[in-house]
Amino acid sequence: MGYAVQGETLECDDLGYLLEPDYRDEVAQAIAAADGIELTDAHWEVIRFLRGEYQEHGTSPNFRNMLKGFQDIRPEADSKYLYDLFPMGPAKQGAKIAGLPQPYGKGGY
Repeated sequence: MGYAVQGETLECDDLGYLLEPDYRDEVAQAIAAADGIELTDAHWEVIRFLRGEYQEHGTSPNFRNMLKGFQDIRPEADSKYLYDLFPMGPAKQGAKIAGLPQPYGKGGY
């Protein structure tokens, strides 16, 4: 499985996460389309936040840290807000659509 973006196929794991990060917006659009999500400005705000966190820390934040950090940008954002955008889990699905490798979660450290 892979995503076709601008004439190249990007490698991903069996869950659809890229093996190597790719920050192109076209990549996010392709992954979102595969997940049945049409990206809005609100999605892009979260995607840019997750990409920034990955670039700064070398990993994606877990949901708790994601919510806390994102509230610095959008104070009114809560769990429901993020789950409305990424119903399969904001931290995991958000990272996937942002073009980041699969984040480690509980038990994955």
